[in-house]
Amino acid sequence: MKKFIEKIGLPRLIITLMFIGICIAAVVLKLPFGMLTSDVIRRFGMFGVLALAMVPSIQCGTGPNFALPIGIICGLLGSLIAIELGLTSKALGYGFISSVLISLPLAVLTGWAYGLLLNKIKGSEMLVATYTGFSIVSFMQIGWVTLPFKHPEMIWPIGKGLRVTVSLDSTFGEILNNFLGFEIGSVYIPTGLLLFFFGCCAAVWLFSRSKMGTEMYTAGANPKFAAASGINVDKNRVIGTILSTVIGAVGIIVYSLSFGYLQLYLAPLYMAFPAVAAVLIGGASTRKVKISHVLIGTFLFQGMLTIAVPVANQMFPEGNLSEVLRQIVQNGIILYALTKVGGEA
Repeated sequence: MKKFIEKIGLPRLIITLMFIGICIAAVVLKLPFGMLTSDVIRRFGMFGVLALAMVPSIQCGTGPNFALPIGIICGLLGSLIAIELGLTSKALGYGFISSVLISLPLAVLTGWAYGLLLNKIKGSEMLVATYTGFSIVSFMQIGWVTLPFKHPEMIWPIGKGLRVTVSLDSTFGEILNNFLGFEIGSVYIPTGLLLFFFGCCAAVWLFSRSKMGTEMYTAGANPKFAAASGINVDKNRVIGTILSTVIGAVGIIVYSLSFGYLQLYLAPLYMAFPAVAAVLIGGASTRKVKISHVLIGTFLFQGMLTIAVPVANQMFPEGNLSEVLRQIVQNGIILYALTKVGGEA
């Protein structure tokens, strides 16, 4: 039994059992399970790319990217600029592609600068990452008010600044959800969303097996051996940070268009924490991660929280138990992983 628990991983085992229990409770309470299943699949696809951003940051040796809001801000800016310039046609995914292309140079530049910072504070990456992520979100509170956007669907009708939420209904909202989507009974399958997520996973997997990806992994896993082998450790740490920032920028665009609106101001503040929790639930540690950890962890984490909300509200209508459960699971998993930094999580 002990070997089984060690192989599966304690966090993954606990969350899996909780997920099964919640699914059983949903059936017993006669909740619309088809609708819940559709929501789980949608959330799996829309959040998966953000969780995938943890892979290059962990593999390059900087640990889980708690500064994911840097990439998220770049993705939001890219989407806003695309809307401002009128690059929002849903035909052939033009608006979505335009948002991604505008976000990429922003993410590369900020990821490069952040990677240089991480090379200066080796050993304290996760602590500095959290402060950096919070700082960029706080700084952008000024930016969202002062940036010269004029589009009527983005700015307040009275006063200055961008709205807290910017609707994407008239632009490129839910374009991936609707692409080749189909129903199986009462369950809707967002084919385009899932294909894009799996495509991103495949791209990261292929990169990790390329020469550059192998060097990056070696630099992160064993810096002394890598340096002795002629591998530039600092360079590879910057590459991993840039990739994580770029994936984070793409991830927030996918996340936003699946929801149907952009969330500005304080919305990105804590978005790194569920992404970190997801890969840790999937079996990753602060030093090792695989694509399978992203897939399993995202499904378990998003699935449990999606079904837990109506179940908890049905059983305890007088309280907000679902939010309490989310915080316990999310932060508990991260705390558990951080206690295992010296070994395996």
